Amino acid sequence: MDLILKNANIPQGDRQVLTNILVNKGKIVGYTNDISFLNAARVIDIKGKLVVPGCIDPHTHFMDPGFTHRETFATGSRSAAAGGLTTIIDMPCCSKPSVRDGESFNKKIGPIRDQAYIDYCFWGGMTGEDAREGWIDNIYPQIDQGVVAFKVYMTPSVPTFPKVSDAEMLEIFSNVAKTGLPIGVHAENYDICTFYSKKLEKEGRLDGPAWAEARSSLAEKVAIELILSFAEATDARVHVVHMSTKEGVELVKAAKKRGVKVTAETCPHYLVLNAKDSMSERGSYAKIAPPLRGKEDNESHWQALADGTIDFVGTDHAPYEIATEKDYPGATIWNTFPGIPGVETMVPILVSEGLNKGRLSLSRFVEVTSRNAAIHYGIYPKKGSMEIGSDADFTVIDLEKEYVIDEQKTESMAKYNPLHGMKLKGKPVQTIIRGNVIYDEDKGIVGEAGYGEYVPRQSIQRLERTLKYEKYEAVKAKTKDPVAQQ
Repeated sequence: MDLILKNANIPQGDRQVLTNILVNKGKIVGYTNDISFLNAARVIDIKGKLVVPGCIDPHTHFMDPGFTHRETFATGSRSAAAGGLTTIIDMPCCSKPSVRDGESFNKKIGPIRDQAYIDYCFWGGMTGEDAREGWIDNIYPQIDQGVVAFKVYMTPSVPTFPKVSDAEMLEIFSNVAKTGLPIGVHAENYDICTFYSKKLEKEGRLDGPAWAEARSSLAEKVAIELILSFAEATDARVHVVHMSTKEGVELVKAAKKRGVKVTAETCPHYLVLNAKDSMSERGSYAKIAPPLRGKEDNESHWQALADGTIDFVGTDHAPYEIATEKDYPGATIWNTFPGIPGVETMVPILVSEGLNKGRLSLSRFVEVTSRNAAIHYGIYPKKGSMEIGSDADFTVIDLEKEYVIDEQKTESMAKYNPLHGMKLKGKPVQTIIRGNVIYDEDKGIVGEAGYGEYVPRQSIQRLERTLKYEKYEAVKAKTKDPVAQQ
């Protein structure tokens, strides 16, 4: 063996089972209760801590190349490793150039290959301009490069990634549906957000919660309703990224029941923060899009995460430079940039507030932090699995470790975080990727830049069919019950 992880508690359903994990050539090759007859180059004594499949963040903006005053792929991936993440999936918009075709894909991946500390995948991109100008065939060279999904924005992102109109989004759905890949949508109604932002600013509102009031729950609700209608019309696989509202939960739940190909993600901040408290206290440092919501939305999302309505968690990690984009002379809640860091705190939040507080079972924790995203984005069982033959990616968690989030103590370039000061119990203490330790709680980052590998899509897999609906569809086919038929 290259490596034995000794005395590891691994998940077996909702139970923890003590075993020894055998690793060779970066892959899991077995499990055994007795290692006395084995030789290994390295043995790590886990001392009974929980070892889960390497956690995945399916929604990051690492800003590289092009916006490296905010974050680099090196600092972003270091921060992710310190947070227990072994793989991230980076968005197409926040780089120069934005990824919208094969050439821009190559210009993005080239500069970051030697920076990555952890493994990574890429989203592809489609914009309103691509639909208007007849450039939708640019999806195919991106697919050839291994992108795992396509992203569209209903509200503006960066100038090189124009938003879609309703008709342009429908055209993109119709074409991407043929490929079988998911389409992730930033679901906010542009007209509602723009009109009420201008209205409240004109009225002199400068308080933090005004941002959330302008981009109301209704703006997300009507956007998701449109997305679901287009998904039904085109048979596209639609994914609601960073869903924030309880209304969105109800819409997605109802759509899943009637067989729409829809999945959804939430973010840690939508689980534990609310607009009234956080935006009053932190202002632009808690400004994101969609905005923080209310405590009732927090609870709705925890329940939806537990019951399968929400499929997994992503961070929407989007850091900005404090001195020029968050807190500068003349800065207001209206003209600062919306985005916060998150890769270093995602797993700790889900361990402390989810697993340790009983909101998530152990099996569900594994699903929402690794397995489901890996299946949905076509990298399972290489990632998101502890099967024999899977990559030896592990997140080692000390369920008893207590600590306080400190925004200054982070590997990210962004030294701000609206979660600052939050007390947690449970923390990732080692991050292992393909059999090599990248982060250790006592030593810090011990991996090397350039170790992280690009992981292209392995296959096209449907999460909703894989995990949820085989039994339901079998029942529906055999019954004449009109409710089941619906």
